[in-house]
Amino acid sequence: MLAHGMVHTYELAIPIFVTIWLDAFTAIDLGITTVGVTEATLGVVVTAGYALFGIGALPGGVLVDRVGSRRLIVACLFGMAGSFVLLALSPGLVTVAFALLVWGAAASVYHPSGLALISKGVEERGSGFAYHGIAGNLGIGFGPLATTLLLLFVDWRTVAALLAVPALIAGVYATRASFDESAAVESAAADGGSPPEGESTDGGSKADAGVESLAEFFGESKRLFAGGFLAVFLVVICSGLYYRGVLTFLPELLSGFPGFEPIPLSRFLPGEIGAGRTIAPERYFYSGLLLLGVIGQFVGGKLTDRVRLEYGIVAAFGVLAVLALVFLPVAALGLAPLLAVGAVLGVMLFVVQPFYQATVAEYTPTGTRGLSYGFTYLGVFGVGALGGAVAGAILTFATPTVLFGTLAAFAAVASLTGLFLVRRGFDARTAA
Repeated sequence: MLAHGMVHTYELAIPIFVTIWLDAFTAIDLGITTVGVTEATLGVVVTAGYALFGIGALPGGVLVDRVGSRRLIVACLFGMAGSFVLLALSPGLVTVAFALLVWGAAASVYHPSGLALISKGVEERGSGFAYHGIAGNLGIGFGPLATTLLLLFVDWRTVAALLAVPALIAGVYATRASFDESAAVESAAADGGSPPEGESTDGGSKADAGVESLAEFFGESKRLFAGGFLAVFLVVICSGLYYRGVLTFLPELLSGFPGFEPIPLSRFLPGEIGAGRTIAPERYFYSGLLLLGVIGQFVGGKLTDRVRLEYGIVAAFGVLAVLALVFLPVAALGLAPLLAVGAVLGVMLFVVQPFYQATVAEYTPTGTRGLSYGFTYLGVFGVGALGGAVAGAILTFATPTVLFGTLAAFAAVASLTGLFLVRRGFDARTAA
């Protein structure tokens, strides 16, 4: 939970920095040429780090099946701290891009490690995913909020350096924590019962040894994608595209709405402290929207223990599609309607996560759980990272209306894929 909170603290602090980088930098010096800074070019810079966050999840998933969760989580925490120190020292956007790549590589191993730990070490898996998700959402919300508050008093480089400190502390704690990484599986075996609810027992796949060679990697990957996991993979890709597409430039989009004009800090802090500084309301709205994701994670996690997972995917992504279509029209009605639709969006963005996390466990065997979550977060954060570049390009060459229409299409594809999983699930249960 602690590591999950740290991962998302950094992930969602980056869009706050994006609004500053758009003003602070005018060009990207590539040596042989110079590229102007726009939403499109900055979207590519940010997408590079976010993409590695997802791409690295696949080798991270292979590693967690071999070396366990603890070592990878410790490496993740120290690596993220180092990346934000490097970010603080960055003189230009090229170095910023490199720092984001380092962050992406370090953060990428967390989700396969943490989720494999829950799926094999926690008997009440749905509740485990819920509490784990809540910790992530606290990071998602308080990370941008802490970044925003610190920016009132110091420059963005100093803020980046200060943000590195909690991960260092968490890394030290992680080296000392004690836990059994396979408690739930061992408990079920000792009792002569079945694995935790939703555990796959596919006899054709490895039971407990993980992936030991390249040949086994391809063999286990082929087994995963030969079944329902292929459809689940499409769902998580759509989820990632929607998530990154709506959040990367959301603070920048909000700044153009009525009611989000900058507020002089001197109105609240007279004297030299508030002189020349302004409060950006859109950053607080953004942080609040993400904090509401705690509710979404909790509700989604509890629902995974009570409703059919496939139905949950159909409904949750259907709601996200509708929200994308109505967001701009509702926002045009005024500040109160915008706050309302933003609150619902903040909740629903994270209701879907426990559903697809638990669905992965439903459609995959225990022994390659790390590999399956590696593929999952390759889809969510690797392929899904393209949502940031897509959003940047659309905002540069088209309109916000086109962007939200595209987001609705992503959610609709996920919902329709959920309908396919409903049919596939009935067939699988009938065959069993």
